[in-house]
Amino acid sequence: MTIKTLITGADRGMGYELALELGLKGQYIYVGSRNLARGQAAVTQLEAASVQAQAVQLDVTDHESIVAAKANITTNLDILINNAGIAVDHETKPSELSLAAIRQDFNVNYFGLIDVTQVFLPLLKVAPAGRIINISSAVGSLMLASDTSTSIHKLQASGYQASKSAVNMFTIKLAAELEGTSVTVNAVNPGWVDTSFGGGGGNRTVQVGVARTVELATSDVLTDSGTFSDIDGIVPW
Repeated sequence: MTIKTLITGADRGMGYELALELGLKGQYIYVGSRNLARGQAAVTQLEAASVQAQAVQLDVTDHESIVAAKANITTNLDILINNAGIAVDHETKPSELSLAAIRQDFNVNYFGLIDVTQVFLPLLKVAPAGRIINISSAVGSLMLASDTSTSIHKLQASGYQASKSAVNMFTIKLAAELEGTSVTVNAVNPGWVDTSFGGGGGNRTVQVGVARTVELATSDVLTDSGTFSDIDGIVPW
């Protein structure tokens, strides 16, 4: 049976690269995109590369959109990759960062991720080996953020960072809840990837950024659950 994978925010950047690489490995890709036209354009590119894919309109901040997306996935779903994200801090000091900006970070990165996961979890539970992969970030690591020798300690993005810390906690707790079931839950740190999301100039190519997620999504037997890792190994929570 073909493995079917839903990727949120898959019309560009890391999401598109994940769709391409997993599709080339034989997975059927649901391209989740807030803008359906952009999703369809991404599918056209993927099909040109011999990837089987379908565009699905999915705005992670709109519950009705998420429910409608589930209705468009009428067969099995094996993997959910929560990739959609936003960062609107613009290096603003935490004492000056607006609540509106913080709420934007959380609405997409945390609340949206939870909503998508809860809606699609019933499909993943009936898959032979359901997998949830949350794209997080090392900048959300409390240990690294409290280490004065790290660049993360100096980073001014407290809204974005806190939203990723929250994602890490959700990953831990959901993995614990699903222990003993066929569903695994893991978080991945892609690093600072050279995409438009990171403002360009990242020290990792998009291919390196998605490498750990591709590993988790394609391993024959996945026993890892409740982990936070990147291509170099375990990342401290």
